[in-house]
Formats: sequence, C-alpha cells, structure tokens
Amino acid sequence: MPSGNLKLIAGRANRPLAEKIARYVGVDLVDVYITEFADSEIFVKIREDIRGSDVFVIQPTSNPGYKNLMELLIIVDALKRASAASITAVIPYFGYARQDRKAEPRVPITAKLVANLLTVAGVTRVLTMDLHAAQIQGFFDIPVDHLYATPVFLEHTKQLGNLSEYVVVSPDTGGVERSRFFARQIDVGLAILDKRREKKNEAEVLNLIGNVEDRHVIMIDDMIDTAGTIVQAADILKKRGAKTVTVYATHAVLSHPAAERLQNCAIDRLCLTDTIYMDENKRSIIGEKLHILSVSELFGKAIERIHLNLSVSSLFVNIPKT
Repeated sequence: MPSGNLKLIAGRANRPLAEKIARYVGVDLVDVYITEFADSEIFVKIREDIRGSDVFVIQPTSNPGYKNLMELLIIVDALKRASAASITAVIPYFGYARQDRKAEPRVPITAKLVANLLTVAGVTRVLTMDLHAAQIQGFFDIPVDHLYATPVFLEHTKQLGNLSEYVVVSPDTGGVERSRFFARQIDVGLAILDKRREKKNEAEVLNLIGNVEDRHVIMIDDMIDTAGTIVQAADILKKRGAKTVTVYATHAVLSHPAAERLQNCAIDRLCLTDTIYMDENKRSIIGEKLHILSVSELFGKAIERIHLNLSVSSLFVNIPKT
C-alpha cells in the first residue's frame, strides 16, 4: 500500500489515463489549477500541501508537443518551489524522441534538449514507455525507468484463440528485435518487411522476407503516426496471402490523415494503448476494428515500486538486446 506522502498529479494532456493510474494506486489526484492567460501563457497552482512528498506528474508530451512539454515543466517548477521531496515525470509518450541524433548537418538533437529541460526544471526521475530509441535513456543524468507495452499486448493475444496459424511480422528492420521477442513469447514464426524512407512521414515498403500465405499476421510497432507505413504494410501482406492482419502499437500519435487511412485499410484488428488520449472523433472514424488497451496498471505498479524503493525491472517483460 502507498504511504501518505505519495502524490499523483495529472497534466491536461491525458487526464483519463492519470485517473485510471490513480484508481489502481489507491490515491486521489492532487488538486491542481491549470489555465492559460489571453496570450496563451500557462499558469499552474498546486492547491494542496506537497512538502516532503514523492510526487509523480503524469503528462505525455504528445501533440501539441510544445504546449504539453511546457505545461509539464511549469508543473515541475511549481512542485520544486513547494518543497516536494522528489519529482518523477511520468511521460507515457515521450515527444521529440524521433529527433535522437544528427541524421544530417545543422539539425538539433531535440530529444537531448528535452532531457536537459526536464532535469534543469527539477525532475529527479523519469518513468516512460516504449521510447522510439532506447538510447535516449542515456541523454539523462537522472534515473530513467523504461517500460514496454509488451505485457499488455501478450495478454491480449489470449483473445485471438489458437496461435498456431499466426506469424509475427516486423513492419521494418528497425523493429526486428521487438518482433522477434514477441514471436518467441507466443511461439510463432517471424517475417520482416523491408522499407526505404524517402521523406519524413513517407515510407515505401520494398520487400517481404518470410512467408505469410494462409497465415494470420501480427504486426508490432512502437507508434502509428500518419499510418502510411502500417497501412501499406497491411496491403502488401494481404496481397501475399495473409488471412488477417492484427496490429499492436503502443503510441497512437495518429496525425492527419491517419484515422481516415486506418478506416478503410486492410488491417482487421487495430490494438493501441492509451498512452496518448484519443478523442471520440478519431475513434468513430477508425471504427470497430479499434481496440484500446490500457497501460494504467503497468504504470501504477511501477509508481508503487518506485515509491517503495523496490525493483521496477523485475515486474515487466523486457526486450533483450543483441
């Protein structure tokens, strides 16, 4: 059971997830007032005493990333000045994670910049899920707990019935380790789609390595942004003889026109987590193929164990590194 000095605070980016986490942990969310002035400046006031408390701020930095990130930084600053004992930034979706290296001259490494901003603001620990690039953990000089949605996906596969006719397909070569690990967990084969990215948010799938004919396909990915890659991949798999295509993805970024693409594509079952809040309009557009899987219990368990100084890694299915 959590002690009295455990406090959870929700930013505005995904309050429904924060409420689920709070219910699991068994505490009420801290009363916090967040508003904006006429010029869009964000103002935060903590309406409870949090002196000496272990505070967990739940705020994904999803779209609009700049605003949600700034709101998180301001909440953290308010907590630091209110004498919180520790401040853990619970960031279910870590925005700017795709800007993790200099892929060309004269570009920023924004993921490192965000890490610096969080640390300087007063964050003492970060809890996040399925970073686009795991090495981002090294951008921080404070502890980072990196969770995976894999246990949630594995639990959901029990609803698929007999898995003997299934095969896991990696939508690109970068996701091979994730897909291989998942395939081992459910004891099925693996195939790989090779793609070449010509422009940002555009990808061309070139080749399928492996066999999907007369098989039910499972694809695993860390996020779906504009959905171009995953929709194209599903089309190719169906053309290669796949019976059905089930997609598991952690982060439902769903930039325009993702919802419309997913509505009429070859994907039969689309399973996304609630790390990013999805409005009813997008849900209705995608339709009955959409299944929202909650990661609130994973985050709740991690928060409890961090607060009690227990191991976090022992709780979760991890993706091994080669």
